[in-house]
Amino acid sequence: MSINRKTIAKYIFIIVAGIIVAGSLVISNNLVNKLSNEEEQRIRLWAEAMRIIASSEAEDAIDPIVLQIMSSNTTIPILLCDEDGHVTNSSNIELPNTEQDAFLQKKLEEFRSRHDPITIDIGDSKQYLYYDDSYTLKQLQVYPFIQIGVLTIFVLVSFFALLSTKKAEQNKVWVGLSKETAHQLGTPISSLMAWIEYLRMKNVDPSIITDMEKDVTRLQIITDRFSKIGSTPTTSILEIQDLVRRSVGYMEGRISKKVNLSFNFTQTPLYAYVNEPLFGWVIENLSKNAVDAMEGKGAIKYSLTLSPGGKMIWLDIEDTGKGIPKSKFKDVFHPGYTTKSRGWGLGLSLVKRIIEEYHHGKIYVKSSEIGVGTTFRIELKTQQNEKVQIPHK
Repeated sequence: MSINRKTIAKYIFIIVAGIIVAGSLVISNNLVNKLSNEEEQRIRLWAEAMRIIASSEAEDAIDPIVLQIMSSNTTIPILLCDEDGHVTNSSNIELPNTEQDAFLQKKLEEFRSRHDPITIDIGDSKQYLYYDDSYTLKQLQVYPFIQIGVLTIFVLVSFFALLSTKKAEQNKVWVGLSKETAHQLGTPISSLMAWIEYLRMKNVDPSIITDMEKDVTRLQIITDRFSKIGSTPTTSILEIQDLVRRSVGYMEGRISKKVNLSFNFTQTPLYAYVNEPLFGWVIENLSKNAVDAMEGKGAIKYSLTLSPGGKMIWLDIEDTGKGIPKSKFKDVFHPGYTTKSRGWGLGLSLVKRIIEEYHHGKIYVKSSEIGVGTTFRIELKTQQNEKVQIPHK
């Protein structure tokens, strides 16, 4: 199975991003662990200094270093408890104005859940020192996740901004090509119409002129479609059954007789806002692709139903062609994707643009099986005609 460059680039980006995130978390975690160990050593030193002071007699001189150790802790929250579990002293904890005892007991439970207590043996009694991580250490624990979150938001915003810019540029290309194609076709079509009138004046066989007029009309329809792609097309409420039948009817005389076309429509007419030339183009394009997939022999079935909620029209176009691998369900709508030896791979890309951007609907591969066939589904929002009320199932 071949993997395109875009997919490879996506995987590389995900792997590199994962390595960066994992590396950042590992380094930060190691730093936090080191600082946590240092704070534990500081607290144990503080506890030893506390033991020395508590064990000293009133007349004994206390080493200044011990006093300095006691006063040096200005960041690590601590609680001293007696053997009954009552808080006797606290440090580096901001106490509320009221209910201080209840507040300290709550803090004690928090400290117990984070670190084991340090026992201070004072001869005939014991005290227990509970402590929590300093505010700086807590910040370091959270900072990597904040940093990763900010970077992720930045990358996502940049990605969607670039995607939007790229899409806008693609739209300009589509519009420019469509307008130029319509313009270039306009002059020869006018010339052909003049030649038809000239041949009519020369009493040429009317059947030949009729066929020529059909082809010129077809060219005019194509030109009209390109001009609408290059502008904002207008839509109107039309009966979808009739529109599909007429579009398929035009195709029927131009495809192999070995292709069987069938319809499975609801009895009640279904209406939606559509642009007739462009929607007809969609039906023709999907039908042509189906004929090519079947190599000129098989069956195409057109089914029209309402969604269970009755808000959407479902148009399924089912063929008995070669089928599409499940991994390619989305790729078939990308510009340049084609399985033909000839062709630019723009047909389904145009179809998707017409349905989703101009008709505000959806188109996707509903199902496909290799060697069995493919079903494309178009979803359009239902509309009510002034004369016909659409029943909801």
